[in-house]
Amino acid sequence: MKIGLTYDLRSWYLERGYTMDETAEFDKEETVVALENELIRQGYQTVRIGNIFQLVEKLAAGERWDMVFNIAEGLCGDGRESVVPALLDQYRIPYVFSGPVVMGVSLNKYLTRLIVAAAGVPVCPGIVANSVHDLDNLSTLEFPLFVKPAAEGTGKGITTRSLVRDRESLVALVQELLTTYNQPVLVEEYLPGREFTVGVTGNGAEAKVTGGMEVICRDNLPYSVEVKENYENYVKYSVYDEDLRSECDAVALGAWRALGAVDAGRVDMKADRHGRMCFIEANPLAGLNPVHSDLPMLSRLNSMDYCTLMEMIMDSAKKRYGLS
Repeated sequence: MKIGLTYDLRSWYLERGYTMDETAEFDKEETVVALENELIRQGYQTVRIGNIFQLVEKLAAGERWDMVFNIAEGLCGDGRESVVPALLDQYRIPYVFSGPVVMGVSLNKYLTRLIVAAAGVPVCPGIVANSVHDLDNLSTLEFPLFVKPAAEGTGKGITTRSLVRDRESLVALVQELLTTYNQPVLVEEYLPGREFTVGVTGNGAEAKVTGGMEVICRDNLPYSVEVKENYENYVKYSVYDEDLRSECDAVALGAWRALGAVDAGRVDMKADRHGRMCFIEANPLAGLNPVHSDLPMLSRLNSMDYCTLMEMIMDSAKKRYGLS
């Protein structure tokens, strides 16, 4: 089976003048090499495709693949993670990971909250602000609040200022984020408890947890892009406790199934002031660097190696398309 690889290589964009912030979610060469090597080990033939621009060129030239292993994050707009799967759908080319609707909804944290909450998964109170005027009535929310862009990943837009304790700070930060990221801003009641991320593979009733880990940031720092990129200095990861495992797993599987995500990804959660575990966000396009990315890391902490994780991902995708 010939597997094409779609990805956004950070160096490709930096060479063309894009900024470090714009490319924060993109992959390094070592991640693509690791995926290639693992797929080859499983007996597949691999072909590098590249990003959406390179995919369009190759499709126009008549190139085709039996399946595409897609980790392309996309560059612009709140539908950026949907572009590659949407295009592959039109060419009827099978691909690994969720389709364009799931990718688009999951990238928008506010829309995700609505779907997950409707399925009965605990979610903390929050609103979406399209302008500072949406902050005129905050009677339903209790300070302190946590503020972040509604449709960013990798901790982009999150800093120590994201935790706000008064209205003046809130209005200033919301206006700044609206201007900087040109998208709605999510305002939520702050979750002061412990933070976890849980891995899921498969889909629907067959979805299963690969394990979970607690994320402990030094000095109670927010899990921002800077902290993630320098996690060795700021973050401690540990296997989630036995007494919290069932609650964390229930939140993860409930959110995953409500969204209709497939193959593999992560669900993040944090405890509220009452100790109840609340959904934060879902990532159906989780990083797959075997050393640094959260999904392989948490799987490894729970005695699942990278090879096994990748085999489960491929088995899930092939089964969906009747290729197994």
